[in-house]
Amino acid sequence: MEKYSQVIFDKNTVEFVTVAAEYCGFLERARDMKRYDFVDTALKILPLLYLKATLLPPCEPIGEDEPEIFVTEEDYELIRRTVAGVLGAKDDYLEVFLPDMAYSDTPIKKCISEDLADIYQDLKDFISVFQLGLNETMNDSLVVCKEHFREFWGQRLVNTMRALHDVKYTPADDDEEEEMEDETSLL
Repeated sequence: MEKYSQVIFDKNTVEFVTVAAEYCGFLERARDMKRYDFVDTALKILPLLYLKATLLPPCEPIGEDEPEIFVTEEDYELIRRTVAGVLGAKDDYLEVFLPDMAYSDTPIKKCISEDLADIYQDLKDFISVFQLGLNETMNDSLVVCKEHFREFWGQRLVNTMRALHDVKYTPADDDEEEEMEDETSLL
């Protein structure tokens, strides 16, 4: 019991939980954000999330059962649609790091909103288990989250950062410049 208590209350775990909760809250509040502000904030929180995930301490599963799932399909879809609405036409990007690309002549289209919602789903489930405060399930949820980071959402996060970087730093066309000027004049 003491070994997994040390892992779940480790400084790096607590910091990861904090950043994961901030990420989830950020996406839950995204509806009222302008594209520029959303992209700017995402490009700050995503690298921090990646860093904190890489610093998580080693851990082993304790229980027999998988941790509880909290995010419903409706929750996922709400986050995805909200982010897609904020990003508009800038939601789509071409994926180049999928294994299928090695055998494909056509580019594979991905959506920033779907990637961010996928990450949200894993992290929201993780922090929801932590909020319950049961040491064994917290430990096992950490194990699953680390595993999913390594196998799934870590790469999504990095790919999405590349796409968000493009949205922020690629010169806008005339219509977008007018839209951004309108947004900044409201501030």
